[in-house]
Amino acid sequence: MIKDILHKIKSSLPSSVTLVAVSKTKSKEQITEVYEAGQKDFGENYVQELCDKHEQLPKDIHWHFIGHLQSNKVKFIASFVHLIHSVDSLKLLLEINKEAKKNKRVINCLLQIYISGEETKFGFDFTECLDLLKSGELKQLANVNVVGFMGMASNTNDANQIHKEFSSLKKFQQSLVTNKHPLNVLSFGMSGDYKIAIEEGSNMIRIGSIIFGERDYSKK
Repeated sequence: MIKDILHKIKSSLPSSVTLVAVSKTKSKEQITEVYEAGQKDFGENYVQELCDKHEQLPKDIHWHFIGHLQSNKVKFIASFVHLIHSVDSLKLLLEINKEAKKNKRVINCLLQIYISGEETKFGFDFTECLDLLKSGELKQLANVNVVGFMGMASNTNDANQIHKEFSSLKKFQQSLVTNKHPLNVLSFGMSGDYKIAIEEGSNMIRIGSIIFGERDYSKK
């Protein structure tokens, strides 16, 4: 069943789009089933849960951290995390750089941009992000590689609003692209809005409930 669902989703995606299966609260057995169906990129929101799953599951999985990340927890995932989507402060970037250096790695990161009007979401506004990208401090972080941006649209059924929010991030990204620093990863779009996200230029979508079924909130 999961194999068929996964195949249906992947076959509908442009080749340029990476699917991240959001596996938060899902069991080792559920993730293994999706992995054995050919999925290698998985996204987690909680550090301890991610560490436990990394220990128990195949080492060729690409683990994406997609939740709000506290600076004091970076050290637990720095040795293996594939991509951190949710970098929302210079303080966090500095900590990622420090822990990456300890592990002799360069960690790829996305800057989270605040594109919705909801207080529950995090991120830089466009001006703050632009200031950071121009700053001398960012250029000195040799163990961090900022490769693009992540955004979350408002939780609304208004498709026009979602289009506008995603479009604003794509336009911001396009205004910054250079040969030296392409910033070409755009992570936006989830189970409910990923089709709109792709229309607006996303090349990395984060899907959980369509693949695994609805989240079990009793576990977290």
